[in-house]
Amino acid sequence: MAKGLTKRSEDYSKWYNELVVKADLAENSAVRGCMVIKPYGYAIWEKMQAELDKKFKETGHQNAYFPLFVPKSLFEAEEKNAEGFAKECAVVTHYRLKTDPNDASKLIADPEAKLEEELIVRPTSEAIIWNTYKGWIQSYRDLPILVNQWANVVRWEMRTRLFLRTAEFLWQEGHTAHATKAEAVAETAQMNEIYANFVQDFMAIPVVQGRKTESERFAGADDTFCIEALMQDGKALQAGTSHFLGQNFAKAFDVKFTSKEGKQDHVWATSWGVSTRLMGALIMTHSDDQGLVLPPNLAPIQVVIVPIYKGEEQLAQISEVASAIVQDLRSRNITVKFDNRDTLRPGAKFAQYELQGVPLRIAIGPKDLANGQVELARRDNLTKTTVSNENLSEHIAGLLNEIQESLYSKALEYRDTHITEVDTFDEFKEVLETKGGFISAHWDGTAETEEKIKQLTKATIRCIPFEGAKIPGKCVFTGEASAERVLFAKAY
Repeated sequence: MAKGLTKRSEDYSKWYNELVVKADLAENSAVRGCMVIKPYGYAIWEKMQAELDKKFKETGHQNAYFPLFVPKSLFEAEEKNAEGFAKECAVVTHYRLKTDPNDASKLIADPEAKLEEELIVRPTSEAIIWNTYKGWIQSYRDLPILVNQWANVVRWEMRTRLFLRTAEFLWQEGHTAHATKAEAVAETAQMNEIYANFVQDFMAIPVVQGRKTESERFAGADDTFCIEALMQDGKALQAGTSHFLGQNFAKAFDVKFTSKEGKQDHVWATSWGVSTRLMGALIMTHSDDQGLVLPPNLAPIQVVIVPIYKGEEQLAQISEVASAIVQDLRSRNITVKFDNRDTLRPGAKFAQYELQGVPLRIAIGPKDLANGQVELARRDNLTKTTVSNENLSEHIAGLLNEIQESLYSKALEYRDTHITEVDTFDEFKEVLETKGGFISAHWDGTAETEEKIKQLTKATIRCIPFEGAKIPGKCVFTGEASAERVLFAKAY
């Protein structure tokens, strides 16, 4: 176990919080509920961002940027959206400070600098974007608009946790406009699929794709698709959402276009997003009592080389071999670091890279030099092997792929063994308390039943899965007719 790190089995929440800080990913800031993402944590986010950005552009999307501030009148235009986010909004009321006449050491809002209209600090950007789109769209020739924004948003959360729930967080939000309902629905499904592929293939996290119930869907949407992941403590985490907005925002902002037939109609819309919450998913899916475990695809450093030596002569000899290995690995686009710092002993370096989840560690000592070999240590299963320097980079490339696949397989096995079908409410409660995970159960389709189960158990309907046989049955709570099983879980 990493020094000073609480065991997951003792206190999972404490383990998570400690790991984020000790692995140098992020820390709490002087601003209530906000975080500082440190360079190592931000490097992981940058890798996520780069891969997603590539996928967005491959499907025809372009990046743009819209204002952080939303005039209150625009925010109020789509009523469901405004109501859904109202309790989380930060509001700007003044544009200038002045010295407090009663205490010269303090500043107060200047009453003469009160804004004519209050500004909402964006919790999401639909309002400001659709107000903008009104000036961009006149004809079917202007459609579709496929725009993505990398940005920060503010949601004034009361209970915060690094990456999982903070008052300010980073994300991307796609906002698209279409001439037909069918195009918009297809876009919604496509982006949800892109998220699922990214999280599974790149982050090595299995997900369930599905749609949200009416009470869980995005405020202002006609339908919300989602990907749901399962963490090691048996709680679910919503990893991404894609929303079919219908014509709600187009009607709220009077965004119309002239069709090929010369008719006027409101535009069809979507929005979709993932955030730095994915960092939390990454940590909680793979990591262990020794620290972070990172999939090679996301690791800022995929391979680290640590020299073990006595004296400058041995270091020079090891450095020569290490330099050749570094060059060879970089030619294969593998990120590698040679840690020749003389301020830390090899054991301390091993502990640091284990804590930070570097997938592969190479140790080179005098005996390794003499035998033309290195010691390879895998972070995922903590095994060590001695490998010849011959064809080393090829061996490492294969090993990184193996680690990536192994992490996914391990997470998939955990997820699949923690999807439990139940047919009675007693079974439901027992599984929830003793095993956790996803509970597959029939539900009568009413918001009342959904809310009652939530009140009694704190479990929510995570999604109505796209895949799986839609076999009718009886609601686990009311006994009324049910069209299909849905997935319940306690969630972050």
